[in-house]
Amino acid sequence: MQRRARISQLADPVTVADPVTVVDHDPGWPAQFERIKARAARAIPEFELRIEHVGSTAVPGLAAKPIIDVIIQLENAAQLPIVIQRLEALGYRHEGDLGVAGREAFAVPPGEARHHLYVCLPGCAQLANQLAFRDYLRAHEGARIEYAALKCRLADAHRNDRATYTEAKTDFVARVLARAGATGPA
Repeated sequence: MQRRARISQLADPVTVADPVTVVDHDPGWPAQFERIKARAARAIPEFELRIEHVGSTAVPGLAAKPIIDVIIQLENAAQLPIVIQRLEALGYRHEGDLGVAGREAFAVPPGEARHHLYVCLPGCAQLANQLAFRDYLRAHEGARIEYAALKCRLADAHRNDRATYTEAKTDFVARVLARAGATGPA
């Protein structure tokens, strides 16, 4: 399948460092996730970690921003300091929760393939929602097609405004989470 970037055709484009770009599904995304997962798991061998591929790149056939989203779920909060230390030894930089309770964000080491890495504490609503959303889209082709079309339209309309692009997906995400039976906020 040929990948193509969906970008807006602005009359007066604004140059931004990180424009919103949505591409066709890349069958190589799961392998990229597995490499990131294996590296993280090797760094923290003493814990039984649940490492999940979430976000649009985790849904076969779904157009997405070409950024792998990875979440490490801890069994208990006492593991967090050790996990932070080990991830920092790999070159990740701990950024705190960035406003999402129960989820710690990490900046990717320079020179690595682009991805997002998060560590979630037990009971993290954000993780539960991301898994419910991912699994619903995997199981429901109509929702997957609708979401892909929405993402492409929004990427065209908000190429230079990542915050607006993300906010404009909120109603769709909330509807899917309700259909999936998720109990937490979108």
